[in-house]
Amino acid sequence: MDGADEVGRGPGPEERGFPAHHAARSTGLGDLDGLVAQCRACPRLVAWREEVAVVKRAAFREQDYWARPVPGFGPGDAKVAVVGLAPAAHGGNRTGRMFTGDAAGDFLFAALHEAGLASAPRSLHPGDGLRLYGVRLTSPVHCAPPANKPTPEERDTCRPWLAAELDLLSPGLRAVVVLGGFGWQALLPVLADAGWTVPRPRPLFGHGTHVVLPATGHRQELHLLGSYHPSQRNTFTGRLTTPMLVDVLREAARLGGVTG
Repeated sequence: MDGADEVGRGPGPEERGFPAHHAARSTGLGDLDGLVAQCRACPRLVAWREEVAVVKRAAFREQDYWARPVPGFGPGDAKVAVVGLAPAAHGGNRTGRMFTGDAAGDFLFAALHEAGLASAPRSLHPGDGLRLYGVRLTSPVHCAPPANKPTPEERDTCRPWLAAELDLLSPGLRAVVVLGGFGWQALLPVLADAGWTVPRPRPLFGHGTHVVLPATGHRQELHLLGSYHPSQRNTFTGRLTTPMLVDVLREAARLGGVTG
């Protein structure tokens, strides 16, 4: 399927129905990523991400910002997914790669590298040659939100992109590491909609939480693991340390059968 042709047959990028209509019709991750990058369904997020690209941080004044929704990053046969919150205004929104270009991303990639899941300890930009091994990075909201706080409506509008991504990964997906409570709360209904059985009451988020979603008629057993988000608030205070995150990533790799 050609993404541009598909867009011409449904809601346009500025319509709220754009994600729901087109995500479910994506035939592969490449197609999905192209459609994600075209989305303009949330006016507040569009205005913010584009304003940030004009009023740049001084350190990046000479750089051209991506200033579009940031697709997931990682191989299409990943057995482990890492789900965060949303791109950072001067991180993914600048570089165009998930978790790339900000302090939280630096912390995550250092841990991924130590766990044997990334070829380098730092992600700089999409052309830096970095590779992920058996893991794909994504988020429930693909645009940088003001104050890092998307609204519930923005989260729900963006939800079909994550649902489609997990569906496309599902033949091999065995474990999901969720970074932070927002990602946890956003992910559980997506998994339920995608056909996994989520326990009721829904499991609470916590660092080290491990929940097993049983296999169903068309879904493999899936392991959910919680980790504190690698925000500067958490890493500077020691609430989340590199060994803590590496332990969760290594456990996810073990459960997913990722061999380094």
